[in-house]
Amino acid sequence: MEIPSEPKPTHYLDFACVTLEDLSPSTSSYTLPPVVTAFFAPSNSGVPQLRFQQSESVGDVFCFGLCDSQLVNIGPLETLVVVEEAGNSDAKNNLSFSKAFKLGFRTPEQRRAFDIEFEQWKHGVPHSQNGLSAGPMENGSIIYSTSKFDNKIEASSAKMYFHYYGQLLHQQNMLQDYVRTGTYYSAVIENCIDFQDRVVVDVGAGSGILSLFAAQAGAKHVYAVEASEMADYASRLVAGNPSLGDRITVIKGKVEEVELPEKADILISEPMGTLLVNERMLETYVIARERFLVPNGKMFPSLGRIHVAPFSDEYLFVEIANKALFWQQQNFYGVDLTPLYGSAFQGYFSQPVVDAFDPRLLVSPPSFHTLDFISIKEEELYEIDIPLSFTASVGTRVHGLACWFDVLFNGSSVQRWLTTAPGSPTTHWYQMRCVLSQPIYVMAGQEITGKLHMVAHSSQSYTIYLTLSAKMWGAGADQGGILQTSTGKLELKEPYYRLSQPLTYIPPQDQQIHQQFISTQDGNVTNIGLQQPQNLGNLMNR
Repeated sequence: MEIPSEPKPTHYLDFACVTLEDLSPSTSSYTLPPVVTAFFAPSNSGVPQLRFQQSESVGDVFCFGLCDSQLVNIGPLETLVVVEEAGNSDAKNNLSFSKAFKLGFRTPEQRRAFDIEFEQWKHGVPHSQNGLSAGPMENGSIIYSTSKFDNKIEASSAKMYFHYYGQLLHQQNMLQDYVRTGTYYSAVIENCIDFQDRVVVDVGAGSGILSLFAAQAGAKHVYAVEASEMADYASRLVAGNPSLGDRITVIKGKVEEVELPEKADILISEPMGTLLVNERMLETYVIARERFLVPNGKMFPSLGRIHVAPFSDEYLFVEIANKALFWQQQNFYGVDLTPLYGSAFQGYFSQPVVDAFDPRLLVSPPSFHTLDFISIKEEELYEIDIPLSFTASVGTRVHGLACWFDVLFNGSSVQRWLTTAPGSPTTHWYQMRCVLSQPIYVMAGQEITGKLHMVAHSSQSYTIYLTLSAKMWGAGADQGGILQTSTGKLELKEPYYRLSQPLTYIPPQDQQIHQQFISTQDGNVTNIGLQQPQNLGNLMNR
């Protein structure tokens, strides 16, 4: 730490009227003024520094380098700057902080701006020079910083994620999903009253298609934020549509890091992954709400629902179980593989199955769990608990839990739902099923209970813990009692994409008995004659 006396530079952003308190245990040889102006500037050697000045006519009270300092927020108006003691030879391996200063700000916005400036300067990317906060941004602007995203997501996972979405072939796959793209288009254009002369932020803009829709609906300006290399393509697409593009700014950077010159009236995004929450982009959507959206602003979509129902699919169960038969060989080039059979068997059942299935495989009407994007907190997405309670419509074996989702565009003129339900036109999300390695048996009218517990992890996905139980039925059922319980642990990031064999959907009015067949390993076909419930064809109707 140094006590400089050089005059204050005139071309860096000021934080005026900041209260300053020294919390260090040791007494200093100098007295700090209670109110100062804080600003960031490089030293003569180019090291980024935080400086404090009492008045325009007096030199700096003191300053210190940012490389060995940390910022800890202790309230909406207060933050703690912790500084490493100079001369600590073990600093790089065993940090020992010995100076602490509490800063008080006039408004939460001033404190937050200070936090951002601190991080930017500490990592060598100052962005508020020349007295400007952010200023006009050109298409493809790049902003670097550490962020909450970097702290909670593995770098390798993020790299693959942004690489995937930075490729045009994957964007094409999503654009060609006419249910997805068409529903977004209708939701925006039919609610142009919400977009007319409004500021819009497109969260995770991808190709920029939603930004262009918003511009078509009359948006005053659209900020398209995209962290992957797709931002460069989006800039080209926007430039190629000049009648709309002059109202769109493409910003290359993470939502958690970028700064925008104004607040948004509307957020638009496509943050949904498999089972709605995979890839954890919903958290980014919520962060964008907190950072960019004006109070009572609109979100497209505004809520999502995870639908669940028990299902019976003997064919699928046998297909998964048969995959592990390889490990039952006792003479594989002279090697006994059977010690690994149990682990392989459980491994195959740890993969959620992604495909399109016949809704008549459902054993009961579905229930749903709502995620309100307008009010939900980011932390509430770290763990999601969905209690399960169903009444079986038919006597059969329950092989697991079927899942899908829908989202609502709550426009002022028209409400639009985008659904991925079985029996509806298929989307690129399909549906998902969690298959249990131990099915349970139920009778018509029997209660099925359990829990779907999802825990987020740093690979941008969730670990799923599923429990299904069949409760006592018939006489005395009201006194409770569990007859059977089956549990499973599945990894949402590692699904089994069973898309080459989609089941044919038979219209609900065709209520004939549905026969299922199993192809065994030796090629024989066995008719297992599972009679499906006659009233489940219409379960998906709203």
